[in-house]
Amino acid sequence: MEEENKIISLTEVIESKVIKEKELEFYREQLVEIQRKIGFLELDLNLTKQIIGLIEKESIVSIDNSVPLLGVEPDADV
Repeated sequence: MEEENKIISLTEVIESKVIKEKELEFYREQLVEIQRKIGFLELDLNLTKQIIGLIEKESIVSIDNSVPLLGVEPDADV
């Protein structure tokens, strides 16, 4: 009876291998998607930092009057 428990089923080993390969592929695809999102977030963050830097240095010379500013009431005299 003990001898039977020691027998390794080749089918079970192969099934386990296939499951692990599928899981590995899934996580690789997730990693690629996460890396893509990280890239976009880094670009967005850099742009935001540049905008903050310009505002802090008051480097913005003029603003297009046709573009409404958020949170700023338009002048009645304009």
